Amino acid sequence: MAHSFRRVLLAIVASATLASPALAISRVNTTNQSCASVKGIVQSQGAVILRYPSKRNPNHMLYDRYVRNRHSCLLGEITKRDTVPTADTAHCPVFKCYRPDRDRRMKFLRPQF
Repeated sequence: MAHSFRRVLLAIVASATLASPALAISRVNTTNQSCASVKGIVQSQGAVILRYPSKRNPNHMLYDRYVRNRHSCLLGEITKRDTVPTADTAHCPVFKCYRPDRDRRMKFLRPQF
């Protein structure tokens, strides 16, 4: 019994160790990439962290997680269009996940007195 438990524990530790690099998400600086390149990276990897300078303070880097489609989002999240600056355009279209505001939708369903 103890021997089989040890084997199971060893298998779990080994699989967790081997899987951790696969779970890593790429980080891409958009300012030195073309829009087509950024879109290609998102399409091929499914989800990436895109970094870009703030419009108000170029010394401040912003970042967020951008996805290929809603299948890369968490349960209850949907995709919405966003843009990021790239080397060749200020508005490269990409998708990101967000959780819709349920209260805002419910406001329209409540009776108005």
